[in-house]
Amino acid sequence: MTGDTSTARSGATAAALSKWTARLHGHRARVGLISLVAATVYAVIGLVKLATYRATTFDLVILDQAVRNYAGFRPPFVPVLGAFHDRGLDYPQLADHFSPIHAVLAPLYWVHDGPGTLIVAQALLFAAAIPFIWLFTRRLLGTAPAYLVAVAYALSWPVAQAVSFDAHEVMFVPLLSAIMIERYQAGKQLPAFLAMFGLLLVKEDMGLMVIGFGAYLFWVGDRFRGVCCAVIGLAGIMVSRGALIPLLGGDAKDFWAYGHLGADLPGAVLGILRAPLAALLLPFSDEAKVDTLFLLAWPTLLLCLLSPLSLVALPMVLERMLSDRALWWQSDFHYNAFVVVILFCAGVDGLARLLRRLGRADDRSLKLAWAVAVAVTALTLVPRFALDQLYHPSFYKGDPVKIAAADEAVRKIPSGVTVEAVNSLGPALTGRATVLLWTARPNGAPWVVADTARWEFPFGRPEDQLAQVDRLVSEGYTKVFERDGYVVLRRD
Repeated sequence: MTGDTSTARSGATAAALSKWTARLHGHRARVGLISLVAATVYAVIGLVKLATYRATTFDLVILDQAVRNYAGFRPPFVPVLGAFHDRGLDYPQLADHFSPIHAVLAPLYWVHDGPGTLIVAQALLFAAAIPFIWLFTRRLLGTAPAYLVAVAYALSWPVAQAVSFDAHEVMFVPLLSAIMIERYQAGKQLPAFLAMFGLLLVKEDMGLMVIGFGAYLFWVGDRFRGVCCAVIGLAGIMVSRGALIPLLGGDAKDFWAYGHLGADLPGAVLGILRAPLAALLLPFSDEAKVDTLFLLAWPTLLLCLLSPLSLVALPMVLERMLSDRALWWQSDFHYNAFVVVILFCAGVDGLARLLRRLGRADDRSLKLAWAVAVAVTALTLVPRFALDQLYHPSFYKGDPVKIAAADEAVRKIPSGVTVEAVNSLGPALTGRATVLLWTARPNGAPWVVADTARWEFPFGRPEDQLAQVDRLVSEGYTKVFERDGYVVLRRD
């Protein structure tokens, strides 16, 4: 009788385990599918823009040159930046932004060498954060809300804007920050802190996020680790900005955007202490700042503000809102993708805390209702941001006249040469030529490609490019091609 009971119990346990395993595999497949679809969508946006000459030299060629050199076991020289800053063609990418993590992309160039590889890698990295967001949400709110929040992240406007603007070091941050937060919440300290250290390799200011993570740990009672993280984050900033970047030939002042507060970091701190009220109001001093701050919190219906996890994002947000560079305040470009995962996790945590405070921690209907609202909110924001392009046929066609002329202009440039190229044509040439940015200060490259019909960074009006073309022709360059505004020059 005892043996029969034991056998029955073992059979029941095995059946339960089999059922749980099947359910887990089902979730893996579904979460994997969401991630795959998201990565495909992100890659399509970037690859279409690359194919239709809507990608840019700044920053796609910068990253391509660095990774290409890593793949060839060379220092990550970026001639395009060196020429732009007048610091020589052997200017290392690490002297501009301290981003040694780019080296992990080098093996991809052994498979396919070109900027398209970077676009696909970025798409995969952004999508790779989805499983960790799902795990974090499932643990706090349940399975159905986890799927809805994962979809909301996949549709989120910060990610959309980032994938629509070439490729950047930000591609690593959603995944690393998701691992850091989710694994810490799961009690898995080692992967959480390894991800945290990985953030320090992304950019010289990522120590701010590590400081924010330390503030969060201190808030939730993990005070020793919190203090250690804050010290590590501060040390990371000081070493990278104060020592490594200057040592490599860069200038930490290149990205100092706080002259209204002080000439350097100590001066800025003193400036804030002298006028704390003015500094407190500075993040709200411009309509664009207020708009961006609201848009960052709105995808979670503002509940991210109820969670101490928002402390992880706070230093990075303040870095932008206290600056004097209007581009940093905007909801455009890639800057907001640095904190998007943090704020979604903070929203999940904020709801869980609110429900506990209300004595309704087990109310599945409220959790589901919030998650549905978050997913709907993400959908309502799609038409305002870059994912909106996907359902417009004109996005895939581009400007046929411009594309045909650009194709012909690019074909005129021989392989293996150095070329000063207009911002939109650099990505098409970087795989077979050394690309420099076409600016008002000639670099003496043997080949030049200009676009005298359209505004292009860093020129202002198209007439400025035309005047520069005329100047080069008078100095000995020869026009070898001219069509629809594109002009190809060769130095005789």
